[in-house]
Amino acid sequence: MTRTVLIIEDNPGIGELVRMQVSDLGMKAVLMDRGDTGLGRFREGGIDLVILDLMLPGLDGLSVCREIRSSPGYVPVLMLTAKSTELDRVLGLEMGADDYLTKPFSVAELSARIKALFRRVDALSARGAGGDEAGEIEVDGLRIDPVRRRVFVQSEEVELTAREFDLLWHFASHRGRVFSRAQLLDAVWGYNHEGYEHTVNTHINRLRNKIETDPADPHYVQTVWGVGYRFMD
Repeated sequence: MTRTVLIIEDNPGIGELVRMQVSDLGMKAVLMDRGDTGLGRFREGGIDLVILDLMLPGLDGLSVCREIRSSPGYVPVLMLTAKSTELDRVLGLEMGADDYLTKPFSVAELSARIKALFRRVDALSARGAGGDEAGEIEVDGLRIDPVRRRVFVQSEEVELTAREFDLLWHFASHRGRVFSRAQLLDAVWGYNHEGYEHTVNTHINRLRNKIETDPADPHYVQTVWGVGYRFMD
């Protein structure tokens, strides 16, 4: 079945570039140039991925992303932004974006991100169909349910984004093993582009803020200075 990608981008040149690349990947591209009309098209259904600009007329990208995440079902969101500050990236991720690209970006990088998101969607579908029989992991008050994708700390449920959950599950499934940022990009994001290792730092910081009693002195996800990160052994 052909996948359908909704592109919400008000810059005609960038929108057309993304549309052409999506088509070259064998997917159907739907291009909208306003946040409100783009959200309306999403609500009509049949969308498998949303590529979403941050700055949009009608309704900004953060608001669109928030509305998408409040809808039933899971559709991955790749956010595009001309801004490159840490705050802008964190806001996008906090609203539920699965990944982001800072303009200008290369066609090859865009293609890699799209493919990686769909690989993860396919893996989730296989798990839901019984393709992944991995059981829960429970350690020191932290419980991770991989089938229902739920996390509990001291019996209290913690809301994680899809990428935060994948990162935590990867760590917990390899307790004590040290991963570099590049290795985490390959394993969890499905790509590794030089210069994007700060993406890992951002997600780990946000994950720690949600699961650690003291994020400044983490118990579960630990820093190995000069090397990377590991889950407690």
